[in-house]
Amino acid sequence: MNTPSANEQPRFPILMRILHWLMAGMVLSMLFIGVAMVTSLLNYRRLVSIHRPLGIMILIVVVIRFVNRKFSKLPPFPPTMSQQERRIAHASEILLYSLMFVLPLIGWGMLSAGSYPIVMYGPLHLPPILPANPTLYAFLRNAHTILAYALFATFLAHLTAVLFHTLVVRDRLLDRMSVWYIPPRKAKAQRPSS
Repeated sequence: MNTPSANEQPRFPILMRILHWLMAGMVLSMLFIGVAMVTSLLNYRRLVSIHRPLGIMILIVVVIRFVNRKFSKLPPFPPTMSQQERRIAHASEILLYSLMFVLPLIGWGMLSAGSYPIVMYGPLHLPPILPANPTLYAFLRNAHTILAYALFATFLAHLTAVLFHTLVVRDRLLDRMSVWYIPPRKAKAQRPSS
């Protein structure tokens, strides 16, 4: 087993890293499918048939991630992050978890209120969680759309912050969550000036 070098970042436990990247892929897919559903009438049925079960999968994985996080030791933030950056990072994590939990529930409730079947796959259907109500359906549909935009904005802010730290600050922040180990580049030796 390799011992960490002095400039290697402490990392999240492997299960947290795997769940993180699984969730990132699912959320990105869901956001693109959501945009395509709004703009494409031709493939709407196919997109909806992917969107609904994927939303429930996100709900399941976010619950697993939340439980796993409660029982895992988290690595400290890198010393390059100020107290304000740490508070913002913590708040954005809470917002991301909340949105990833609430959005699928709102979607499920919206479909229930609209009397739509919640088809997972073939004959597997989810039960309604709210009574049929057209007014409630309209409200939840608007809430689902607004919160999807909020999730997209929060996701972009998270990605931007990680890229900033990785590419500009160069504190190897991304290493904390990478599934694989990427050794740091060795600094090129500078030639002495003559």
